[in-house]
Amino acid sequence: MIALTAAEIAAATGGVLRPDVDPALVVAGPVVVDSREVEPGGLFVALPGEHVDGHDYAAGAVAAGAALVLAARDVPGPEGQPLPTVVVPDVERALGDLAREVLVRLRAASLEPGSPGLRVVGITGSVGKTTTKDLLAQLCGSAGPTVAPVRSFNNEIGLPLTVLKADEATRFLVLEMGASGIGHLTYLTDIAPPDVAVVLVVGQAHLGGFGGIEAVARAKSEIVQGLVPDGVAVLNADDLRVMAMAELAPGDVVTFGASAGADVRARDVVVDRTGRARFTLEARDGDGGTRSVPVELRLVGEHHVHNALAAATAGLAVGLTLDEVAAGLSAADALSPHRMHVVERPDGVTVVDDSYNANPDSMRAALKALAVLAGRDRRSIAVLGEMLELGDEHREAHDAIGRLVVRLNIGLTVVVGEGARAIRDGANHEGSWGDEVLLADDVDAAAQFLEGELRPGDVVLVKSSYGAGLWQLGDLLVGEVAR
Repeated sequence: MIALTAAEIAAATGGVLRPDVDPALVVAGPVVVDSREVEPGGLFVALPGEHVDGHDYAAGAVAAGAALVLAARDVPGPEGQPLPTVVVPDVERALGDLAREVLVRLRAASLEPGSPGLRVVGITGSVGKTTTKDLLAQLCGSAGPTVAPVRSFNNEIGLPLTVLKADEATRFLVLEMGASGIGHLTYLTDIAPPDVAVVLVVGQAHLGGFGGIEAVARAKSEIVQGLVPDGVAVLNADDLRVMAMAELAPGDVVTFGASAGADVRARDVVVDRTGRARFTLEARDGDGGTRSVPVELRLVGEHHVHNALAAATAGLAVGLTLDEVAAGLSAADALSPHRMHVVERPDGVTVVDDSYNANPDSMRAALKALAVLAGRDRRSIAVLGEMLELGDEHREAHDAIGRLVVRLNIGLTVVVGEGARAIRDGANHEGSWGDEVLLADDVDAAAQFLEGELRPGDVVLVKSSYGAGLWQLGDLLVGEVAR
């Protein structure tokens, strides 16, 4: 975080600085919510939680070097003396307020002569946010100092923590913005209004929280409405609900996709036997013509072409050249764990760990990638858990995945947990027979079965929503193989 005094932090958060704290105390270290991550001179944010209360760890954070605590109440130290604290009515809101103030200061500083400038990119969508964020962060990172979230820090806590990692040297701030209800993205864009807003797709993720696909579209459109006045909207030309957001954009609109009318598109897509795609990246230039460059992705799965196009379009919008974008995409790796992470085990089994999250769109994409990877010579095994937050669409969505398993001729499907039972039912209704599909009660049962079932040459996909717990099975199947 940029250096701020205790008085400035209190003013930014609407808090009250304890009278025994020097208002001129400088806080220049990182802002953390986990006391184990405290560094000297930093700020510890004591978030109250359902199971863990950060206030209980504030004394330990100060002992580890935190200069100041942001808390909802006075917190006593080891000898009963109050800790150096800014007391606020709502710690989570105060964290967002602090991030907003820091970004305002950074933007003002970026306008000064000699500054390289700061560009903020926000990315949302029902699927592909984290991969697109990782790709764009790598593209921007080759052009200048870049800050992006670890994993998928995309909510009301993760986004401000990411913003607070930026400093005066930061040129690109790449933010993932998640939403599970109306108003969520409005809150996030109020903290960090993007210069470039990317909308990937309006899909079936979190339908239970939204109440329907049209509500999902309205919620995702909030990122476009939250752009800075001259901001650029980067929209998926292949999704009609996303394209409808163009009328909400305050500035330019740039599109990507397979559609012929897209400003940035992929031609001649070819997927090799390893599941990696190569294509010709085509982009319109300012003179009405087009330029084309070759791209070879290192990520597994044809669906990553869509993520790459979104990252490419955003990269062009923040000033990267087409050649820089193509080179960056061809060199980019998968950064976040449990997302189409492919591991070749010493025993000849290939594990595709995509267990971080799942919705119908990402489940279909992962299964198609599995079928390509296995080809005709290797046995494909899909280990599938429940897709959460689908509301009334839950059974129908799982049934459809089971039917797709049969149509893709997946060799063996292990359905894990009662919540995913409809996958097995759908497969059976589609024509699965014998031992092609089975139901395991839980992760332990699935692990025990696979231990005796896997053989050299098998390709195993592990896929579910995070809350279903199959990420534990993904870790187990990978074992000691370096991630």
